[in-house]
Amino acid sequence: MNPVLVIIDIQRDYFPGGRHPLVGPDAAADAASAVLVHQRGQGDPVIHVRHESPQGGGFLEVGTPGAEIDDRVAPIGDETVIVKHAPNSFVGTDLHDRLQELGERPLLVVGMMTSMCVDATVRAAIDLGYDVSVVADACAAPDLSFGGTDVDGATVHAAFVAALAGAGATIATSAEVVAAA
Repeated sequence: MNPVLVIIDIQRDYFPGGRHPLVGPDAAADAASAVLVHQRGQGDPVIHVRHESPQGGGFLEVGTPGAEIDDRVAPIGDETVIVKHAPNSFVGTDLHDRLQELGERPLLVVGMMTSMCVDATVRAAIDLGYDVSVVADACAAPDLSFGGTDVDGATVHAAFVAALAGAGATIATSAEVVAAA
């Protein structure tokens, strides 16, 4: 059965000029857009997930331009949009119910941030028994720092993708997904 594409938090605050820019968000959004165009062309389901933080949350605040989904992956027609308030897209939403309504389908996951919402959602999906593929080049992460060590966003992204592979996710590129049709 063909997959469900789950697009997580590709929102304006993660791009240059936003409140929490990531490393490589434009390349990730372009790759996610290619997967989305392919998915739509196949007539396969798409679920958009949008994070909303309360006013004063720092970024992705309700009602701000930064909380809007990037135009490259914006929903059209009757595509499902799920609003969440936690990193894990299953928490406090009907994502699991909506996926169950679509039947036993694998998931293709793209989005932002690899180190937070993508990670939390993919791990939860694996725990729930879903067959999950992460489209690595269609995700982006921030630079991070801990204990006096700075970790560049590309390394953060690679570490989390590698950890998700170790947790049971299949890792793919957008080119592989598009070519698989």
